[in-house]
Amino acid sequence: MADSAMTATFLAVIGGASLLAVTARRLRPSDRLPSLEGWALADRSLGGGWTWLLLGGTVYTAYTFTAVPGLAYGNGAPAFFAVPYTVIVCPLAFVLLSRLWSVARRHGYITAADFVRGRYGSPPLALVVALTGILATMPYLALQLLGIRAVLTAGGLYPHGATGDLVMVGVFAGLAVATYRHGLRAPAVISAMKAVAVFVSLTAVCWLVLERFGGPGAVFDGAARALGGTDAAHSPLLLTPDQQPAYATLALGSALALLMYPHVLTAGFAADGTRTLRKVSAGLPAWTALLALFGFLGIAALAAGVRAPEGGAEAAVPMLVERLMPGPLAGLVFGAIVVGALVPAAVMSIAAATSFVRNVYVEYVHPTATPKRQVRVAKAVSLTAKIGAVAFVFGLRDQDAINLQLLGGVWILQIFPAVAVGLYTRWLHPRALLAGWAVGMTAGTYLVVREGFASIVPLGTGDGPLEIYAGIAALLLNLTVAVAGTAALARCGVPRGADATDLPSRLTAGRRPETGANNS
Repeated sequence: MADSAMTATFLAVIGGASLLAVTARRLRPSDRLPSLEGWALADRSLGGGWTWLLLGGTVYTAYTFTAVPGLAYGNGAPAFFAVPYTVIVCPLAFVLLSRLWSVARRHGYITAADFVRGRYGSPPLALVVALTGILATMPYLALQLLGIRAVLTAGGLYPHGATGDLVMVGVFAGLAVATYRHGLRAPAVISAMKAVAVFVSLTAVCWLVLERFGGPGAVFDGAARALGGTDAAHSPLLLTPDQQPAYATLALGSALALLMYPHVLTAGFAADGTRTLRKVSAGLPAWTALLALFGFLGIAALAAGVRAPEGGAEAAVPMLVERLMPGPLAGLVFGAIVVGALVPAAVMSIAAATSFVRNVYVEYVHPTATPKRQVRVAKAVSLTAKIGAVAFVFGLRDQDAINLQLLGGVWILQIFPAVAVGLYTRWLHPRALLAGWAVGMTAGTYLVVREGFASIVPLGTGDGPLEIYAGIAALLLNLTVAVAGTAALARCGVPRGADATDLPSRLTAGRRPETGANNS
């Protein structure tokens, strides 16, 4: 049971985040009519500081901050794939995200599916890109709530039964209301508090760990012995040669997939210019250092002899925090991680709602919907997504959400050819891209399910099959089909759709040019 000081500090952090969300309206220009771009992308007006906070707060989720140390606690070295993976994201974001922003700004695109629709002139391809993004986002949104519940439970802040469920709903309700009213501006403002709280609390925890054990060497030696080795040089804390292909492909595949998620693109599209995005991409490694320290805390939990519940390794670090820190500081850490879940959860719900409105509702249901009506529908869908995520967490096992999120990473990677490759060439035929997407989705799902929802799958036969990330295997099949299909369709003379990305767009008429100004 949590002590009163811990509870008071925790509630102060959560309350501060809720009050801060109310100030989001100050980021909204009062002289603009309601529009989906204004609600979902903050009118593409965020400067360098706000974009760094929002993009970092969106990419580095609370579940990542609990799952990575949990994986380090349970498996050792393989958990640290998240560090090179997030390092690889930075140059990819520098190149891909800024280029996609430029095209989207010029033509008024709000989602990746908008770009695909304009680039290839193919409504079916745009539809599968939008639906894949929504499908991959929903379990990711549910995982943010699982991360909140894991932290609250480990800290004794989650009572059993209906009372605990009400705590979860209460934590989430304030954000839901703020997001409904202010759109992306609400998580943008809260991301500032997330950054301060997480950086400060993590620094304090790491300092206490190093002071107790006498340095990082002692921490790794203690963890090595806990994992059955004699020291850090002979333990699961080091990758074996057989693990290296899985480690490398998981890092690369995860980096490629991350930039295809709608919530990451939504956060990036909110920047005020490509120059801002490039600066922010260069500054993202600061968040990666934070993630590495969380992984280190998983090692520290092993060294400290923390005994996480079976199947609940993500609780190892919260249990370590409760053991090492006084109540007020422990409450600060738990509050920081919970606030860390609120930012990506809000952006995910906004991104899913925007994709639905732009690429399903307007395209197929109500093509003449006014901007005001689009915003109204997006708000309703965003709220429904949050409610659905809460119901998912309460109604199904935690493992179900984790399994679906593993599949989501494989699925979202299958839109990479249409979106990322399409930024640089239109040679691939939209019908071939559709066929490649279908093959990649089917093969990736089969591989993951066949291995009992494991993302690392063996390829080949014999005594030593190669183990790689299922998403990379499916993507290679996807690209092979797309290239072969394009060649076959070209030989048969099958026409392509019209490319609108190089044409002036009526959607951008009267809009201000990109300034790249820092409005933070």
